[in-house]
Amino acid sequence: MSVFAVSGGCYLGRVKMAENMSLLGLEDELTCSICLCLFENPVSLICGHSFCANCLEATWNERVSSLSCPQCRMVFPSKPELKKNTVLSAVLDAYRIKAGVSEPVKEHFEVKKKDPNAIKCDNCMEAKAVKTCLTCMASYCEDHVRPHRENAIFRAHQLSDPLPDLMERLCSHHGKLMEFYCSQHQSCICSTCLQDMHKGCEFITTDERRFKQKTDLTDKLNILEVKTDKNQQVIIQMKEQQNKLKDLAVTRKRILEAEYRQIREMIDRDEKEAMLAIDKEQEKGQSKLVSLMKKFNENIEKMNRTKSEINSLLDQSQSLEFLKVSVDLPSVVNFEPYNPRINVEGKEVIAYHSSAVALKEWITKIMDHPLENRISVLKPEFGKSVLGAGNQFPGILSETPAVLPNPRDMSHMRITSPDRGPKPKFSGAKQKISSKSANKDQKDHKERKDQKPNKSRNPSKGENPLFSKSMENLLDTAAKTVDIPDINSPASSPALQNSVKRSDLLKYGTILNFDFRTAHKRISLSENNTKATVSDETAHYPDIPLRFSVCSQVLCTKGFSQGRHYWEIKMSSNNFCGLGLAYGRIDRKGPSSRLGRNADSWCVEWFNIKLSAWHNSVETVLQNPNPSRVGVLLDCDQGSATFYNVQDRAYPFHTFVFPFTEAVYPAFWIFSNGSSVSLCKLSN
Repeated sequence: MSVFAVSGGCYLGRVKMAENMSLLGLEDELTCSICLCLFENPVSLICGHSFCANCLEATWNERVSSLSCPQCRMVFPSKPELKKNTVLSAVLDAYRIKAGVSEPVKEHFEVKKKDPNAIKCDNCMEAKAVKTCLTCMASYCEDHVRPHRENAIFRAHQLSDPLPDLMERLCSHHGKLMEFYCSQHQSCICSTCLQDMHKGCEFITTDERRFKQKTDLTDKLNILEVKTDKNQQVIIQMKEQQNKLKDLAVTRKRILEAEYRQIREMIDRDEKEAMLAIDKEQEKGQSKLVSLMKKFNENIEKMNRTKSEINSLLDQSQSLEFLKVSVDLPSVVNFEPYNPRINVEGKEVIAYHSSAVALKEWITKIMDHPLENRISVLKPEFGKSVLGAGNQFPGILSETPAVLPNPRDMSHMRITSPDRGPKPKFSGAKQKISSKSANKDQKDHKERKDQKPNKSRNPSKGENPLFSKSMENLLDTAAKTVDIPDINSPASSPALQNSVKRSDLLKYGTILNFDFRTAHKRISLSENNTKATVSDETAHYPDIPLRFSVCSQVLCTKGFSQGRHYWEIKMSSNNFCGLGLAYGRIDRKGPSSRLGRNADSWCVEWFNIKLSAWHNSVETVLQNPNPSRVGVLLDCDQGSATFYNVQDRAYPFHTFVFPFTEAVYPAFWIFSNGSSVSLCKLSN
């Protein structure tokens, strides 16, 4: 071989390698921005952006108000017709071949078979074939198959039903019928192949192989049918469970509504009596003022009469009679008028006001405690009995947090056991009273409910309205089941009635900056790395291991492992963005690097108009307060992170509770083109 031939071959090899490398470099461009996987059945919109057909349909199905492009937010007046992007599909096919990626599994497929009725006789080429001779390798009609049936010469020939794939049964190398199946090479072979290329291989006849295949497929079909039946039975059981849960929820709601209604009725009656007491004090003061005003008006009339008499005498000052007249002042001139200080602060009103303030503080203190600790505050003897049952209920004390949040320091948090996610692993998470005592409590509860509610008590008489029968009923009902939360799962925090002063949070304020090394190439940083904006234009950032390469995300430079820290974020749009926390070891390159889709990150995410809390790929749907400014309070010592809707005050809308094992960094995900998030300067 000449030198030129060798050099030419090397050159062609390098060219082919360069083509493969350039094609493999298109992985980011061939990835759907919604599911972060290679396109499947790509479709394009009029704005030029492409998505998987199923991903786009699922996104639009979640929308309520309008249809728009998930990337550039272009709004469509009506649902556009989705057409397949044939050029992108061709590039995907070429990429899969070069990268060795298998085709996606198709949900539906059809096997086209030839019509046996269309097989013609190979002799006359007109009549329909009724038999195929596997020895002659030809098909015959009723007339031309007669020699095979009547002539003894053709007795050894093998007849079968008409075969549409007769020519496909011939060996492409030797032209003979492939009567055998090579198990080693998994292919059909003829007798010559068996003696030549497949000499020494294990083989069986095609009929044996066909029987074995049919048996295997039949067995698999039976397994699938059995499993399908089991799944259907489980679904039926789940539906029955759904109906039972619905009935139980309705019953529980009715009981709780009755208890809360009685509490409200008592408070309403007490409020009405307090208002009546104020009205009485007002009437008493008004009556006293009217009486004094009447008396002062009478004094004024007496003094006016004396003034008139004096003026009349002054007009006659030149007469002799004027010299003899004397006028005495009325006795009222010796009375000094005064304006009495009258108010409605009577003893009864002060008693009502004091008891209302005390009641509010007491309820606030109760509501500030985590739900699982309220029973121990309302009934200390019950809480001690539960906490002291370590030997009776193993596992409770070992998995309950040793130190609960201080209600004064954590007054903004109401941590409840999550309705979703895994249940606590330890047994005895719900400790129930024995059936005998439970039945007795239910009987007492029913007797108390049958009684007429007492009239509201007068706080001025020294009676405490807090421990009424309705309140005792509430405690008895709540005390029958004690839930110990799983601290390893995110705790959902609903909207609270009590907001938090922003100044109370600002004392934990910290200064943050975005980490340039972690920013995705779609994210541009500005304003001294305190503002992050996403766009379709990629920035020329260096490729380093710390940088996110799949999801448009960025971390902050500062991480926290102890103490309390607070920061605020301003969002230009709360659609398709996420705010959260992440360990420094979070994945940066794969689809699992998205915030909340792994065990190393937590986030609240706005996907279109839906707000969800994510951790370890578990989603909790939240009520969306549509905030433009969000505050985050991180308590590393207590293992919690609370998100606030910041306005004139701070309104918490979700809390994560998790024992952080290392430093966590503020993390952000931005998707919509032109959207931005800014780290706010904290000031009152």
